[in-house]
Amino acid sequence: MRLNKMANQSQKIVFKLVLTGGPCGGKTTGQSRLSTFFENLGWKVFRVPETATVLLSGGIKFADLSPDEENVITVPDEECRGRCKRCTAAAIARAIQGDCAMKFQENLLKTMIQIENTFFELGRTCQRNCLIICDRGAMDASAFISKEKWEAMLSANNWNSVELRDNRYNHIVHMVSAANGAEDFYSTEDHACRSEGVELARELDYNAAAAWIGHPYFDVIDNSTDFDKKMNRLIACVCQRIGIDTGDRLNVNSKKRKFLVKSPLRPDTEFPPFQDFDVVHNYLQSDFRKAQVRLRKRGQKGHWSYIHTVRKFHPTNGQSVEVRTQLTHRDYLNMLPQRDDAHFTIFKKRRCFIFNNQYYQLDIYRQPTHPRCRGLVLLETYSAAYDQDALLASLPKFLTIEKEVTGDPAYSMYNLSLKEDWKTSNKYYAGSDYNGQVKCLTNGHANRLNGHEADKINGHGGVKLNGHSCNKVNGHAGEKNQVYSRISGLHKMNGHEQTNDTDLNNLKNINGTKPRSPKIPKKDALKV
Repeated sequence: MRLNKMANQSQKIVFKLVLTGGPCGGKTTGQSRLSTFFENLGWKVFRVPETATVLLSGGIKFADLSPDEENVITVPDEECRGRCKRCTAAAIARAIQGDCAMKFQENLLKTMIQIENTFFELGRTCQRNCLIICDRGAMDASAFISKEKWEAMLSANNWNSVELRDNRYNHIVHMVSAANGAEDFYSTEDHACRSEGVELARELDYNAAAAWIGHPYFDVIDNSTDFDKKMNRLIACVCQRIGIDTGDRLNVNSKKRKFLVKSPLRPDTEFPPFQDFDVVHNYLQSDFRKAQVRLRKRGQKGHWSYIHTVRKFHPTNGQSVEVRTQLTHRDYLNMLPQRDDAHFTIFKKRRCFIFNNQYYQLDIYRQPTHPRCRGLVLLETYSAAYDQDALLASLPKFLTIEKEVTGDPAYSMYNLSLKEDWKTSNKYYAGSDYNGQVKCLTNGHANRLNGHEADKINGHGGVKLNGHSCNKVNGHAGEKNQVYSRISGLHKMNGHEQTNDTDLNNLKNINGTKPRSPKIPKKDALKV
């Protein structure tokens, strides 16, 4: 097995993973397999127990919480006494109704947060790389309660979904129940504590997945393969997100695919349950011969998460590696002055949803941006299908797919954000083809990264990054490439000044100090 440099670097990793899903999905086995795999790599693994199971094992009975006996589930076997997690989800789903049970759900979430915080702190102080596996997470509570009561609970406790879902965990993996796609393997006969029928199990599975829609790193492990391969896909998925190269040990064919969608979109009522986010991307100045660097701000209802991404290209093997680091709001503001004036700020609405057990992200580009992005809608998903016709046939029917654009430089966000024509630009771009091989484009010509063809980085018409040269967009002079010329947030597009991001207005003075360029906090850095 080959490991990338991440496993050998001095920077310690604490990776917070949530395993969720309906009954008989493989969560328990998945935890065991993940623990064995990462412990063999020398990692410390913590397994956070399911909070509902902990409380039920302490003597709590839903019959004592809800006056409506029709909504109360009876524990099927005396040996279980509510301790078995296989009956926990069904018990909660049927019993959470009245105000008393509502209060229990609130206390359950508070207990979950406190238990998780204890494990998170242990991971932080651990000397080794640490994987923390949570058996369900905070958002799973929303699957067993009405939307109105969930919103009321958040408001009463000063919680918000962005913090509980996006900022709290690094990765969410939904293990699809065998009742959804592998019905022949779903049974209650061998489990005295499992009481859910196939239909209820499907409903619980669907609700668990819907609760996490919108997390930036959410993967679904379905039942399209046998169980052993399903476990291998789980491990490979987690390794890919962390940045561990498993070599030939795990056979994973899933790749990121991108499709051009015809606009306008159909009404929201034709979509399955979805989550919409506001997303803002800014590319930063960098040694563009080696990497692309960008900031991302993503949020809902005024609550935001911030990510710093460095994408590095390796000329020897034709692959790229991304390093993502979660930032605080202050660090995000302090890094904005490093924005590269050769790029526009990208504004998008990102719609996340699940269709046929497949997770999708729909990016709807918004103004102000380059005219090339007007009306642009792109769909992204991960798929192992090689037959393009079969893949297109499996995509959501409520979307009109024009064509697949995976690896097409015309639909690279880096190129879409360029102020000048990317075909003639001397700015460095690297994308990947259908086989995942990196290809570079400089001055509109394809250059290989295998040493046979040189990249023309210092070609004619280059934009200087020393603050002396001005960029021109459509023949009009743009601002100089200086830090303080960007603080006003003014950019010229087709000769008109536009304000790209209101955050820039806050950069002049933070707590009475001038903005600085902080170092990325190493403790939160992750390779994915």
